[in-house]
Amino acid sequence: MPASYDIKINTVSNKEQEAAMQAIRYEVFVEEQGCPHELEIEHDEEATRLLATADGIPAGAARWRKTDKGYKLERFAVLKQYRGKGVAQAMLKAIIDSLPADASYVYLHAQIQAVGLYEKNGFVQEGPEFEEAGIRHYKMVLK
Repeated sequence: MPASYDIKINTVSNKEQEAAMQAIRYEVFVEEQGCPHELEIEHDEEATRLLATADGIPAGAARWRKTDKGYKLERFAVLKQYRGKGVAQAMLKAIIDSLPADASYVYLHAQIQAVGLYEKNGFVQEGPEFEEAGIRHYKMVLK
């Protein structure tokens, strides 16, 4: 496995990208983490979805959507073989850079193991730990 990849982040805009994004999220959330599929795809129709590729191969997926509270970043999923290689960081940066100008409140629900990634990128924990889909999370807000 190469030490570094050429990572590209694109908004999902065709059936091939859609299928790759769904496959990544299914593998990570449903198969690895046991999240119910219907919960994993909830709100997809109202979200802007992204696909990350590493050297042209689908490696990660994420999405963001506007809620009544602000802009919520969600569904960060990276295939096992690409974890720790900068894919999630690249997706996070791409999302933050592409948010509309009125995105004054940006937040997410971070799984415990991902808190450090978000902290390194300007997010802070807000409130107590909670459980979502049987997984421990913290709400985090971009400062």
